[in-house]
Amino acid sequence: KRRRGGALSGGQQQQLTTVRALVIQPGLLILDEPGEGAPLIEEGGLTGLLVEQKLPFARQYFDRFAIFGRGWRVDEGDISELSDELIKKHRKV
Repeated sequence: KRRRGGALSGGQQQQLTTVRALVIQPGLLILDEPGEGAPLIEEGGLTGLLVEQKLPFARQYFDRFAIFGRGWRVDEGDISELSDELIKKHRKV
């Protein structure tokens, strides 16, 4: 509580940045690999763009997915449709 943002660990700084963004009630929250320690809203109403390699984390917090390859959206759908096979299919794209 008394430490400045620059004195926090990297993970704590990322959490602080996320919380600061949520205070202004954005319509879109963009997160780059927040990891499991990031504070996320579990209620509806917030659109999030998540860049994440940990699929269990993404599946827990998001309803839909899109896979991009070389700057193009190559697949998208309901998060329940996001399988390891689908990811392997697009890994080389």
